This record gives sequence, structure tokens and C-alpha cells, in this order.
Amino acid sequence: MASTPQEIPRDQNTVAKHLFAAITNFLQLDPLFNHRPIYITGESYAGKYVPAIGYYILKKNADLEGSERVNLAGVAIGDGLTDPETQVLSHAVNAYYAGLINERQKNELEKAQLEAVGLIQKRNWSEAADARNKVLGMLQDMTGLATLYDYRRKIPYEDDLVERFLNIAEVKKALGVKESFVYEICSDVVGEALHGDVMKSVKEMVEYLVRKSRVLLYQGEYDLRDGVVQTEVWVKTMKWEGIPHFLNAERKIWKVNGELAGYVQSWTSLTNVVVLGAGHLLPTDQPLHSQAMIEDWVLQKGLFKSV
Repeated sequence: MASTPQEIPRDQNTVAKHLFAAITNFLQLDPLFNHRPIYITGESYAGKYVPAIGYYILKKNADLEGSERVNLAGVAIGDGLTDPETQVLSHAVNAYYAGLINERQKNELEKAQLEAVGLIQKRNWSEAADARNKVLGMLQDMTGLATLYDYRRKIPYEDDLVERFLNIAEVKKALGVKESFVYEICSDVVGEALHGDVMKSVKEMVEYLVRKSRVLLYQGEYDLRDGVVQTEVWVKTMKWEGIPHFLNAERKIWKVNGELAGYVQSWTSLTNVVVLGAGHLLPTDQPLHSQAMIEDWVLQKGLFKSV
């Protein structure tokens, strides 16, 4: 918990330390939790948080007694920003082949994307984050879409409903949160603190996790920011001995209650799911299919069995 803006983490290692403290405090609430498998999931910028805390737990466990270790069983990342240098290069081609921009616009966007990559390579992190925002802003202006999070939508996601719900006094009490705390869906103060972290990659942490644990990646088909294409481009570059097998694995048709839900591709500890009829906020668009995906992956049922 950061009690002042100065205490807000500014890098993923510090984020992981904060999350580790939260998780271990939660586990201490009931001794039964100590022996249960823990799965950590998150979406969007949690494409950074989730690998960071998963990696931190596995490294920390090596120095802890058995009873003090966190029993991490797997991590799941939905529509995540994980390897920005690779991902920022994919927006133009994604939008072009979706029919949303023409070739001239594609060329303009590619030029802006390369500017962002150049700043990353110079380690000018804040400027690189600004350059990525410029790319996304250009794409928004070129397409006229209501939101890049789901290019079908005529209006943006109504995520303010979550904010209103979590600020209800009775909800705070049920969650054990102090009534004085105010929940924000996206805090500008936190965003400013982490601005220099945005374009830093955590791909190496995922590579470590896939060797030591289980990793689920999933994306909504209509997400233009951190969706299917943005995930595929960085997964291809993973330094993991299983990646050639994963890339050549069969992409299987996935159904829930007889209805086409998406596609599943997996090899041993790595699974990737494309969820149909969904955008960036995937559980909002496909709540039943999202639940089925997570439960089957945790329980290793059906197409989600480790092979």
C-alpha cells in the first residue's frame, strides 16, 4: 500500500514486492490457504504485473521455508501489454488487414511505430511511452472508432459502473476495505508514476514462468490495442525450448455448451486462447466463456489439459 504518491511503485520489481505482501497477508488469514494452489490472473497492463509477481514468487520461494512459500500453480494474462517493443510495431498491419485503414495511413502509422521503437532502444522510456500514445491516437483518429478496445463498439465500455460499485460503502465493508479509500478505474496519479515503466518488457519473466509453472494467454478477437496480433508477435520471439513445438501445435476449435467460443493452441505449459465475440474487456463481452476458460484451464479439462 502506498500512503503517498512518492511511495507508488515506478517499476515492476517494486510492484511485485507490493503484490507479494498483499498475497502473503491474504494467505495468513486462513491456514487452509497455505496448501492450496494459487493462480494469478489479470488483463491489459497486468500483462506486466502478472509476470512480475509470478516471477517474484518463484524466485522468493527459493529462499523461504516450505510452509512460507506461495504455492503458485499458474498465471493467466488477458489482452496484455507484455513486450511493448514488439507489440507497438503491430498496430498498423493489424488495422490494415482488418480493413480499417488504407495503405497510405498504414505507412504513416508504421513510421510513428518505428519512432517509438527507436526511443525504446535508446532507453528513453517516458518519451517512448509518449510515442506509443501518439501511435494509438493516430489510429483512433484514422479509424474514427468509439474505442480501440473493441472495434465493433459504437460507444466505449461503461467501466465507470465498476468504479461506482466498488465505492459503495456496503461493498467496501464486505471486501474489508477502509471506507475512506476511493477506488478509481484508472488513477492518473498511478499512471504518472508508472509512465516510465510502460515500454519496458517483461517477456523474460514469462519465459522463466513457462519453464517453472503454467501460463495462459488469452485475447478478444476485436481488441486493436493488446489483442490477438499484438500477442502473437511477441510470443513468436520467446526464448523457450518449447516455442517451436507451440507454434506448430494444432489450433483447436473450442466450444462451450455446443457453441463456438474460440480457438485453443497449447504445448505443455503454455496455452493461448482466442475468444470470439470479445474485445479488450473480455469477461465483460463473454462472461460465460471467460469463466469456462479459466475453470477448465485451472482444472486441466478438455482442450486445456497439459500435453
